[in-house]
Amino acid sequence: MRSPHHISAHHPPNPYEELGRLDDGPLDHFLTEDTGPLPGEAEAQDDPWAPPDHRRNGRRKRRGRLAGAPLALKAVVGLLVLAAFLTLADRWALLYAERRSADALQDRLHLAAAPEVEIDGFPFLTQLAGERLDSVRVTVPDVAADRVSLAQVTATAHDVRLDTDGPLKVRGALVPALEGDVLLSFADLRRELGASQVTFTGEGRDRVRARGTLPVAGHELRLHAEAQVRREGERGIATHIGGMRLEIGDLATYRPGARASDGLHLSRASAARLARETRKAKALLSVPAVVRRLGVPDTAVRAALRNEAELTELTGSPRFVRQAMRLNLIDLALEHPKLLGLLGFDPALLDALPRLTRPVLTDRLSLGFRLPEPPDGRLRLRDVRVEKDGIRVRLQGTDLAVGRS
Repeated sequence: MRSPHHISAHHPPNPYEELGRLDDGPLDHFLTEDTGPLPGEAEAQDDPWAPPDHRRNGRRKRRGRLAGAPLALKAVVGLLVLAAFLTLADRWALLYAERRSADALQDRLHLAAAPEVEIDGFPFLTQLAGERLDSVRVTVPDVAADRVSLAQVTATAHDVRLDTDGPLKVRGALVPALEGDVLLSFADLRRELGASQVTFTGEGRDRVRARGTLPVAGHELRLHAEAQVRREGERGIATHIGGMRLEIGDLATYRPGARASDGLHLSRASAARLARETRKAKALLSVPAVVRRLGVPDTAVRAALRNEAELTELTGSPRFVRQAMRLNLIDLALEHPKLLGLLGFDPALLDALPRLTRPVLTDRLSLGFRLPEPPDGRLRLRDVRVEKDGIRVRLQGTDLAVGRS
C-alpha cells in the first residue's frame, strides 16, 4: 500500500479524504456503506482529482456574450461586408472596361501604343446600366501626324452615350463634347526630322528658333533659322521658316533664296583678311566680272595691280570691304572655280550649296502637322502656343462617334 507521502508527490491532496480522516464515528459507517456506484461514478473514481479549469468557463461565457449581440449590429456588419464586395466588383468592372476601351482605340486608330483610358464617376456599374458615362479621359502617346509624331494627345469627353447590346457588350459611343490638347515635343522634332544636331527652342508665343549644325559635303555648317507657328484650317498647324542661314566657319555665310542678299557671301572677318592679303586681292581684281560687281573704276584697278601702295590704299578702304561682302560667290564659283579655291572654299561644298534651296531647308525644318479628319462629328485645333518644351494646341470636338454608334 502506497503511503500518503507517495500519493501527494504525484497528485494534489483530496480535501474530502482529509475531512474523512477527522472522524471515525457511526457517520463514517453510513458514508462508507456499499450501496453501489452512482451513474458515472466509476469513471470519476478512476481519474485522479484535479482543480477545476476556470479559463474554459471564461471562454464559454465570452462566446455566449458574442452570440447574444443585437440583431441590428449583425445587420450593420453584414451590410458593410456586402458594400465592400460591391465596391470591389465595381472597381474590377471599371478596370476591365478601361482596358477593353484602350485596346479597341489602339486597334481602330492604328496606334503604335495603347492609350490610357480613365473613366470617372462612381459607381461605374450604374453608369453602364444607364448607357451614359459622366466623363472619360483618354491620353494617347506618339500619334503619327504627317512627318512628325505628336508626343501626346490628351482629350476629355463629357456625357458619353453608349450604344450597348447588353451590359457586357458595347458596340460604340457618341461623344457630344470633347476638349483636350496636343503636344508637339521639341525633343521628338530633333530625332524625327533627321537633324539631331539642331536644337529647337521657344521664342515668344508663336515663334520657334532652330540652332545647330548641318553636315554638308563633309563640312559641319552652323544653322540658324526661325519658324513662325500658326493654325492652318481647323486641323492643321503650319510653320513659316525665315531667317535661314548657314555659316561656313568664319569664311562665309550662305542664305538660300533668289533675293540680292541671298546666296554665298564673305563674312566681315573674311573680307577684311582678303583686303590684307596681297595675293588674294590681286587674284580677285584680275577678274573683270568681280571688278564690275565691286564697282571699282578700271583705272584704279589697273593702278592697284601695278603698284603695291595703290593696291593697299584700294583694298584698305572700308568701301572695298563692304563691296567684297556683297559679292555672291555662288556666281563666281560657276565662272571661276579656281578663284574660290584660292579664297579657301572646298569645290565639293560649292557644288552642294546650290542644292540647299529654300524649299529643301524649309522641308527639313518644318514643324507642321495635320490631324486626321474624323468620319463623324467635328474635330478642330485652337489656341496655338509655343512653350518651353514644344508646341501645344488646344483640341476641341463635337458629336464624335466611336465604333458603331
